[in-house]
Amino acid sequence: MPKKCCWRGLILPNIPSKRFVAKMLHRNETYLLGILIVLILTISLISPKFLTARNGFQILKSYAYTGILSIGFLFVLIAGGLDISFTATATAAQYIMALILVSAPGTSPLLIILLPLLVGVALGSINALLIHKLGAPSIIVAIANLNIYYGILQLASGGQWLYDFPEWFQQLGRAFIFKFTDSGGVTVGLSVLTGVWIILAAAGFVILKHLRLGRRLYALGGNLEASRRAGMNIFGLRIFAYGFLGFSAGLAGIVHALNTQTVAPNALVGKEFDVVAAVVLGGASIFGGAGTIGGTLIGVALIAVITNALTILKVASYWHQVFIGSVVLASISITAFRTLLAKRSERTIDVR
Repeated sequence: MPKKCCWRGLILPNIPSKRFVAKMLHRNETYLLGILIVLILTISLISPKFLTARNGFQILKSYAYTGILSIGFLFVLIAGGLDISFTATATAAQYIMALILVSAPGTSPLLIILLPLLVGVALGSINALLIHKLGAPSIIVAIANLNIYYGILQLASGGQWLYDFPEWFQQLGRAFIFKFTDSGGVTVGLSVLTGVWIILAAAGFVILKHLRLGRRLYALGGNLEASRRAGMNIFGLRIFAYGFLGFSAGLAGIVHALNTQTVAPNALVGKEFDVVAAVVLGGASIFGGAGTIGGTLIGVALIAVITNALTILKVASYWHQVFIGSVVLASISITAFRTLLAKRSERTIDVR
């Protein structure tokens, strides 16, 4: 029976608060969340336009595709891979979808949505196949395919932008899960696009936290040889991780097209860096075997808040990339330092 304690006449169970606080202080997400809260409060004092319902919901909608890509990239990073070709995959998937929307507007909406997802899974699985069968470094395969996909897309499309999509597609991009009118008479609310991001994050959390598949992905990224000796299906795990990233890329391509209502063959060029920054900032290790959905979501929020604040404060756009690059470099350095300390502690022998 748990001990009871009294507080102003009420009998309450004795909560092991010290243990809980100690556990939370050892989590990377706790510090990130603290930084995010301080950052939001500081920016709000500088610019009253920042902390408003309209701006908050707009940030969530605008960064939905970045968040979706970040969740997919996290899976590959946890499994010990490194794939930055996801923006090319997302662009190829959304361009194929847009071609059908423009050339055959009467096509079933279900088929329109499924096609880019299948394209994404196929391209992601190709990466896994090349990495596993050829034994090539994942980053080399990713860079090669990034250029191949973009090159083919530019040649096939002639650089043509696509727009003027069917009415149902436009309405879906404007749809809300819930909405209300703010003090300025503007309708604001939680976009369906943000809802897609939330659902994928929830699915990712369940896989990584509660399923054997998630534990095996962590094991694979933590120690490849030990996973192989344990009899794990390395190829199957890689196909899943890269296929999931491809699925996320296809989904992000749909969400991006719904948000902008235009599709260009180079629309997402350079956006992979925001995703890498968010995931690494969220505590994922570039060496594999570490990272959480919660940390990734906070990482995306940090990137989104900082970028939005710089825009509101009218800071030149090139400083955005300077800052994000600095954040990634600092995060990687901290991760490498912590890994080095962990290895040193493992080599320490107690001779008493």
